[in-house]
Amino acid sequence: MRTAPTWRLSCQRRWRSWEARSRERTWLKIEELEGERSRLEEEKKKLEVQLEQLTLVGDYDQSKTKVLHLAVNPASEARQGLRQDQARLQEECARLRTLLGALERGGPVPAGLEASCLPSSKEVAELKKQVESAELKNQRLKEVFQTKIQEFRKVCYTLTGYQVDITRESQYRLTSMYAEHKDDCLIFKATGPSGTTMQLLETEFSRTVPELIELHLLRQDSIPAFLSALTLELFSRQTLA
Repeated sequence: MRTAPTWRLSCQRRWRSWEARSRERTWLKIEELEGERSRLEEEKKKLEVQLEQLTLVGDYDQSKTKVLHLAVNPASEARQGLRQDQARLQEECARLRTLLGALERGGPVPAGLEASCLPSSKEVAELKKQVESAELKNQRLKEVFQTKIQEFRKVCYTLTGYQVDITRESQYRLTSMYAEHKDDCLIFKATGPSGTTMQLLETEFSRTVPELIELHLLRQDSIPAFLSALTLELFSRQTLA
């Protein structure tokens, strides 16, 4: 029959052994999740760089021209999914660090942080599959998005006769398909609280059509009429030439 001191010593040894194994398992889980988080973060950065490097139809100076992205598009939704996966991993790592700190101090494990709730290897493997699936889906969506935006720009160019590029914040460059020179363009700047008011900025080309500006912009206050009249003017020049 064990004496009380012997029984307490045996319990203390079993507790320390369990505590050591729990710390070891926790560290392994933290390292595994940290590795997954780092890989996800690196993949996210690569995807963001690739998205920014996607070129649209038309030649433009990438150092001066911004690519117009839709506020809500399939590529951004897939990228948001990757961000959510990364945030979930960060939250899990923080929870495990709290658990490890409690074990190292020898105090009681906080409620909700029991070692039994640590993610299993199966759960980690399933998360890896989800990340790989999200990456594949994101790549496919980027390809679809690039094709659709190119198609949209082609249709706008064909229907309106103008290629529209963003040169800087709230400034838009319009180049007519009938322009006599490559640098012949108009620059409009969006003004007002909602950016719905457009102001024509002076360029070398705009100085060559003062009559059209006087009639359609200053008198009639109609940008569509001005652009239509300019298209007819440039078209007639090519026809007569």
